[in-house]
This record gives sequence, C-alpha cells and structure tokens, in this order.
Amino acid sequence: MNKSLTILLVFTAMAPAAWAQDRIYRCGNEYTNNATQAKERGCKLVEGGNVTVVQGSRPKTSGAVAPTTTTASPAGAPRVDNNDQRARDADARAILESELRKAEARHAELLKEYNDGAPVRSALELRNPQIYMERTAELKASVARSESDLAGIRRELARLAPATSAK
Repeated sequence: MNKSLTILLVFTAMAPAAWAQDRIYRCGNEYTNNATQAKERGCKLVEGGNVTVVQGSRPKTSGAVAPTTTTASPAGAPRVDNNDQRARDADARAILESELRKAEARHAELLKEYNDGAPVRSALELRNPQIYMERTAELKASVARSESDLAGIRRELARLAPATSAK
C-alpha cells in the first residue's frame, strides 16, 4: 500500500511537467512547435532534453562588398574641431599628470610605512605576531598594487600625443 502510494505521488508530480512540453521541430537553424508548419517544411522532431532558443538580430547584408577601411568613430558621431580635440587632449593629459602626482605621493607613503618589509610594530602586534605578519603582507600587496597603478598611468600618458605649446 505504502509503495503504491509513493509511486502514485511521483507520477502525479511529474504529470504537469510532461503536459507542459510540446513537441519541438527543427527546420534547419530554426525551431518551431507548430506541427502543421513543421510537416509542410519537412522539419525533424527534436528528441531528448529541452530546447532554449534566444532570438538574436540578423546581420545586415547587402549586395555590395563591405569597405576594407575602418573609421575611428561611429558613422553618426559628430565631428570635433581640431582645436577642440587638442583642448580635450590637453585636459586629459593634465588630469593624468595630476593623478600620477597623487599616485606617486601615495606610493611614497606606502614605501615609508612598509620600510623594506619591516614596518614598525604597534603594541598589539608585539603581543600577537600573526597580526604583524598579516599587516606586512597587506602592505606588500598595497605597494605592488601602487606600482602597478603608477605603471598604468605612465602608459596612458605615453599613449597620449605629446603636449604641444599653443602657436
């Protein structure tokens, strides 16, 4: 009695999932659950697991060959006057130089606190050496991150056109 009741409960729980599944047909790269349309087009029934189809956009195709040249800006982007662009580049350079000075100051402070791997111990760290080792490791990681930040800012500055004086 108990075994048959368990089987009945399992079948009852699975029945809605079976009813919810329609037959899915594959027509080349397209899928449909319309049986009449599938028969007309000669589609094959998909057996097995569930099918998830995400509708995507189709690429635009035209009879002409795509141009081989690439543009620096999108087709709808407004043109910027050369003087305006120079001003923007100068502003970007000034901002990067300012960030570089701040990063160098932070880096110098970190190096001073790190003290070549032997930072000054606090009273708590004298009693608990594990805290001292953790702080030393954090300082070492901060110094490495700071050096990486400095290198990144310097790369960005080198990538920008050199500063030119106004004529």
